[in-house]
Amino acid sequence: MADAIDTAPARSQATGTPLMAVKGLEAWYGESHVLHGVTLDIHEGEVVTLLGRNGAGKTTTLRSIMGLVPRRAGSIRHAGQELINARSDVIARAGIAYCPEERGIFASLDVTENLMLPPVVRPGGMAVSEIYELFPNLKERARSQGTKLSGGEQQMLAIGRILRTGAKLLLLDEPSEGLAPVIVQQIGRTIRELKRRGFTVLLVEQNFRFAQTVADRHYVMEHGRVVDMVRNEDLNASMDRLHEYLGV
Repeated sequence: MADAIDTAPARSQATGTPLMAVKGLEAWYGESHVLHGVTLDIHEGEVVTLLGRNGAGKTTTLRSIMGLVPRRAGSIRHAGQELINARSDVIARAGIAYCPEERGIFASLDVTENLMLPPVVRPGGMAVSEIYELFPNLKERARSQGTKLSGGEQQMLAIGRILRTGAKLLLLDEPSEGLAPVIVQQIGRTIRELKRRGFTVLLVEQNFRFAQTVADRHYVMEHGRVVDMVRNEDLNASMDRLHEYLGV
């Protein structure tokens, strides 16, 4: 519906050296070559989206950054540190956290127990009480098992869980997928609040209208390649080519 999503994000204040610079990223699943020279950058405090049709390579890009794709090449520099050959645990300790589309909620554990599972790998992680302030719904369901949560509550829990780790660069895969419009609005407000608090977000999204409300810039992917970059303030002037890429 036309009024399902509200509030545009502030413009990016990005200047200087990127927090993360991905250059010439290649990735394979077995013998299948999935990413072909992906290049993008993210400045501290930005929200950046990866847009594209299903199978464009968006999720593989996040998984490759996080070290979850076994065969990859190119360069992934984060805060001056090269991570292309690093293990996932080393990447997590560098301050990067990944929230997958499938969420990974433990059904037999309650909300608080799920939140307490990830180790705090860097100083500055949110306390459970802070996460409950960010997501009041979770506080109300603190003793509810994972099986009792709605899809929206599971998504809030999945995001909340990575905030405990101390990471400041968040990789979010399809956070609005399958959620009711009112919950999508809440997730959008949360991402904008995290940006206000100094977090940096790389976001995979199919919901183009939602991406417009949270992002500073958008990278467009096709067939495992980045084919365009559009600043949020230039979207109206770029709709013809975005329609060609995305069918929006």
